[in-house]
Amino acid sequence: MLREIGVSNCTLPPAITGLAQSYKIAGPAFTLSGARGNLGAHETLLRWTEFLAKAPSGCVVVCQPNDDSLAHMGELSAAALNLRGVRGYVVDGGTRDSERILQSGFPVFCKYRTPADIVGRWAPVACQRPITIGGVTISAGDFILADIDGVIAIPAGIAEEVAERVEHIASTESRLRKAILSGMDPQKAYLEFGLF
Repeated sequence: MLREIGVSNCTLPPAITGLAQSYKIAGPAFTLSGARGNLGAHETLLRWTEFLAKAPSGCVVVCQPNDDSLAHMGELSAAALNLRGVRGYVVDGGTRDSERILQSGFPVFCKYRTPADIVGRWAPVACQRPITIGGVTISAGDFILADIDGVIAIPAGIAEEVAERVEHIASTESRLRKAILSGMDPQKAYLEFGLF
């Protein structure tokens, strides 16, 4: 559907997956970026907890850590975001405490898992500024959808139009599915319904 309206490059890299296959997230992006550096433990944790306090209820945090070796989410942070009403966390990086996060049910999508934490080595740099993940630029307020198939970012300016078109396509797909399951020839079904 996005292709039909001329929008491409909305899919985040396939390496970013949910800790659980059942995880689903939908909501506006709250963007976060960070960087490695020689910081004291106190400074790292001050910056991190400042971010945790800023993330608003109803958002999906999307993080570009600019790092491929540390965990950018852990159990206590996931609990804090969950209690604040944040819908989930998507990171182009890692997570730790995965078993406890899974037990909490807070949806986390990441590239890898590691026990290496950020303390003294990494900290947030900016919130609510555009970030890029795998060639996809995500701005604050863009609509994030994540499930077992991956993560997409829909630009805020077209989110309403996309939602309306998706409702129409879902209705057509329901009729198409019924026809296929009733034995209709796949090519005939495609020609009749205009999609497959």
